[in-house]
Amino acid sequence: MREILGRRRRLLSKRNDGRPELISAALTFAAEWKWPVLPGVAPDPQGRARCGCPDPECTVPGAHPFDPGLLAATTDERMVRWWWTNRPTAPIVLATGGKAPCAVSLPALAASRALTALDQMGMRLGPVVATPHRWAILVAPYSMEQLGELLYAKDYVPGSLRFHGEGGYITLPRPRPATAGSAGSGHRCPARQRPGCPMWRPSWTRSSRPSLVRV
Repeated sequence: MREILGRRRRLLSKRNDGRPELISAALTFAAEWKWPVLPGVAPDPQGRARCGCPDPECTVPGAHPFDPGLLAATTDERMVRWWWTNRPTAPIVLATGGKAPCAVSLPALAASRALTALDQMGMRLGPVVATPHRWAILVAPYSMEQLGELLYAKDYVPGSLRFHGEGGYITLPRPRPATAGSAGSGHRCPARQRPGCPMWRPSWTRSSRPSLVRV
């Protein structure tokens, strides 16, 4: 997966006191950044290209919550530590909305073109979480009312555009170590702000959290 959180995440291996990377990342999201997370269902342990959930036709293998359900998402350090101590390979699922980040996502090719266009416009972008099929931009929390007003004002909205707000979720990327002599794979820096161009203001005030943008 490709994501803008890479540089900060790669520092975890230097200060995780020997904890596996996934539990260290989950604790950082929950305890430091106050993002409610929960363990997702892991891929089939037998190695087959299917999900570990009971649905034999699951369309998002290893990328969704199952047990516990989404409502169990928490920022409680003890609960997060217990989850990933018992399920060290479980994907990290972020429950979007509320006080947590929301997200907008597009198919990978369309998202790549959209990000290029936004960079050229000088827009300040938030973290980007990318899978081979879809890319999601994390944005400041928004309500359904705010989203409705925004969409109503637009002449056209792509049918492939998805909104991950209250009651939604995205799967956060698995940590990947940096390679020697490189800045590390999966890191994308936002474009510089250009004079006179619109800017999406970051909604976080703590420097330890990644900047998010408003839709």
